[in-house]
Amino acid sequence: MLEDVIEADLIDRIRADIGRIEHDSKVEPAHNEFEGRETLRLYNLLAHGGAFAQIPTHPAVLPVVEGVLDRGCLVSTLSSISIGPGETPQPLHSDDQVIGLDRPHKAVVCNTMWALTDFTEENGATRIVPGSHLFDHAPDFTAEIETVPAIMKRGSVLVWHGSLWHGGGANKTQERRIGVAMNYCAGFIRQQENQQLGVPRDVARTFSPRLKRLLGYGVYRSLIGHIDKRDPIELLGDDGDLRVIWDD
Repeated sequence: MLEDVIEADLIDRIRADIGRIEHDSKVEPAHNEFEGRETLRLYNLLAHGGAFAQIPTHPAVLPVVEGVLDRGCLVSTLSSISIGPGETPQPLHSDDQVIGLDRPHKAVVCNTMWALTDFTEENGATRIVPGSHLFDHAPDFTAEIETVPAIMKRGSVLVWHGSLWHGGGANKTQERRIGVAMNYCAGFIRQQENQQLGVPRDVARTFSPRLKRLLGYGVYRSLIGHIDKRDPIELLGDDGDLRVIWDD
């Protein structure tokens, strides 16, 4: 856990933008236990630009993720999760269990949860099963498994290996528990949200060079992701300088 690493003014701007989008889009809870029947979720946040564009490259968080994956990692998904009063516990899961690799395995997903409010055991703090990223199987959604709440203050960030068993907690308070799921994957893994199609190019053009690469406008290890031996970043009007691995 990275404690108290996100600036208060950035948190305020992100929360304000989330609230505005929820209102303007008339967002309602999903109709399933996994996403939550009392939980508001927003997906594809980078399409809205603004303060959201500062999240993937935050200097207190991205280097940690790069240490787990590598500098060729990608943004997998950026979403907000607002757990409302009366929400029940989310089924335990691991974020990489649809990938189909034998377990345990090297991290190909590294995810983070930004606390935009305090996370407490009472309001639905993320619950984890320590050491479960080393298990040889994924969790059974219906099993009763002992968990530990990831209690953290507003401005803190939880970082975990994509194989770790976890889930949102029950909210027994009258206040919303609001977090941002900033999730990453290795450069050779398909992103959970299709960033190149989901984020309009006119929005992507406003992003920093590092964020453009994190979206997938780049090539992993001089091979994976090229377009006819051209750098994908040229689609945004930037100059590319690609030499694939078989070039002399």
